[in-house]
Amino acid sequence: MNVQDGMTRVVLSIGPAHTLREAARLMSQHRVGAAVVVDAEHSGIGILTERDVLDSVGAGQDADTEVVADHRTADVVFAAPTWTLEQAAAAMVSGNFRHLIVVEGSEVAGLLSMRDIVRCWSGQGAAAAGITTGVGASA
Repeated sequence: MNVQDGMTRVVLSIGPAHTLREAARLMSQHRVGAAVVVDAEHSGIGILTERDVLDSVGAGQDADTEVVADHRTADVVFAAPTWTLEQAAAAMVSGNFRHLIVVEGSEVAGLLSMRDIVRCWSGQGAAAAGITTGVGASA
């Protein structure tokens, strides 16, 4: 089974100027643990995860003033749709993260989480699980 078989094809996208509270609200609303961060002023794609938000709040930072740009992960490991789920899982374990941005060419094709892998391996598959996410506006 490949990454394309389990990935979520519609991903939440946020901008670097969103506050962490706005990002957390959007992630909660769309029931996702990560959002792709697109910054028109900087090349490359970043990711903001629930862990990034928790680390900030846990450090006593104000979620209403802290912005995504200061908390996103910029050195992202990307997966190809044709990777096996085993390759994706190995990358996640070795990098100590739970989400992979899936790219095809220079475009984001989807997002793969550990949960997506478990669904596939348990026989439920992402489509059978009814995974849907929304698309947020960039700021």
